[in-house]
Amino acid sequence: MITDAQIERWLREDVGHHDVTNRVPGETTGRLVATEAGVAAGLEAAAAVFEYLGVAVVDRLGDGTAVEPGDDLLRVEGTTRDVLRGERVAVNLAGHASGIATRTRTAVERARSESDDVAIAATRKTTPGLRGLEKRAVVAGGGDTHRLDLSHMVMVKDNHIAELGLEDAVARLQERTSFATKVDVEVETVADAPRAAAAGADIVLLDNMTPAETRAAVAALADHEDVLAEASGGITVADVPAYAATGVDVISMGSLTHSAPALDLSFRTGE
Repeated sequence: MITDAQIERWLREDVGHHDVTNRVPGETTGRLVATEAGVAAGLEAAAAVFEYLGVAVVDRLGDGTAVEPGDDLLRVEGTTRDVLRGERVAVNLAGHASGIATRTRTAVERARSESDDVAIAATRKTTPGLRGLEKRAVVAGGGDTHRLDLSHMVMVKDNHIAELGLEDAVARLQERTSFATKVDVEVETVADAPRAAAAGADIVLLDNMTPAETRAAVAALADHEDVLAEASGGITVADVPAYAATGVDVISMGSLTHSAPALDLSFRTGE
């Protein structure tokens, strides 16, 4: 949910307390236009900004729509002052989200060249305050959100294992979870993958392994049919086919959200 409080913060940051620039009289129309090919996302947020300012959104694409240069993503009409005030925030939100959706779509398509089943997932490496926008953008690109926050799944990571040991860490955290909460255990060696499964992991995260090591770890998990294998750690879009071919169930990538370049968009009024 995009709240009025979020929109107010976004606008306060951009408009400030003495906006002379946008004191333009009259009424106008505006178009958010793609200037490069990609996948549209963040349009709900962009529309919400204009609507908060009393600007009517007369048309917008659905998130996940492929766009080409010159395509309209969103059209508005209202007072010139308020259209101009909403412009930069809306363009920034939609451009950022569309960049994430575009990168995710590329990763999914590359995964499909090797596997029809492997999921491309995001991580919690998101921009503070923008996680909802960024996770929705991943979905728009065909990816999986992974955990939305710490409460959605237990992850037993390297620091937990360093403090408690693998088996004790899993047991301790399982005692504190609901029956509906899955446990994802991070391992750094092939040998630890079946150990994690035997300890009670629902998902074994194969961290920073090469494709060859990942393939070996997947084979080592063959006796644990209900346990999912997840590859993660520095995986780029270019790496995706090699990891998809290993037999993993999930490839999680922080770069979907923290390194995706914004899709280039332009906002044009009075046309």
